[in-house]
Amino acid sequence: MTGILGKKIGMTTVFQPDGNVVPCTVIEAGPCYVTQIRTKEKDGYEAVQFGFEEKKEKNTAKPLAGKFKKIKTPMLRHLKEFRDFPVGDLKEGDTVNVDLFKEGDTVKVTGVSKGKGFQGVVKRHGFAGGQRTHGQSDRQRAPGSIGGSSYPSRVFKGQRMAGRMGNDTISVRNLKVIKIFNDSNLILIKGAVPGAISGIVEIYKK
Repeated sequence: MTGILGKKIGMTTVFQPDGNVVPCTVIEAGPCYVTQIRTKEKDGYEAVQFGFEEKKEKNTAKPLAGKFKKIKTPMLRHLKEFRDFPVGDLKEGDTVNVDLFKEGDTVKVTGVSKGKGFQGVVKRHGFAGGQRTHGQSDRQRAPGSIGGSSYPSRVFKGQRMAGRMGNDTISVRNLKVIKIFNDSNLILIKGAVPGAISGIVEIYKK
């Protein structure tokens, strides 16, 4: 599957020829460097490993720094393998950019959602909470009973309770590419994609 790494820049709106306003997410997609090519003969599967976002050599582990010097690429912060990527004439050290996509393509975007920390059941699961009147002030945001005492005498697995919210890997499918700026490696995708501004996302195209 064809794909690329990118960084979420923010959101904007685009006016279409028919006058409609479309909300779009701006992603800086590439340039990505080919850092490794996996083959069935050597690795048992086919994939291409991309590196994205340059960083200083002093902040790079020595084994990785040696790898980057060997293939003559800058020091890279993020590495990701894309399975079944059409290798073609690609070789280690080559660059791949937003030219992989064209306007009108349907893509899948994967990213890490915003972390919300430890949250209660009202925010995390949408519980209604308790009464606001009749002396029930201590039950306003409480979950209530979580299990029967006589039967089953335990809490069911998967019971919705308070806990860590967000910071999960989320994929959004069937998003449409609205516009591409090849000179600055920017891609505008209709709608929202997971993650915070400056978060790393993966863009896939079948």
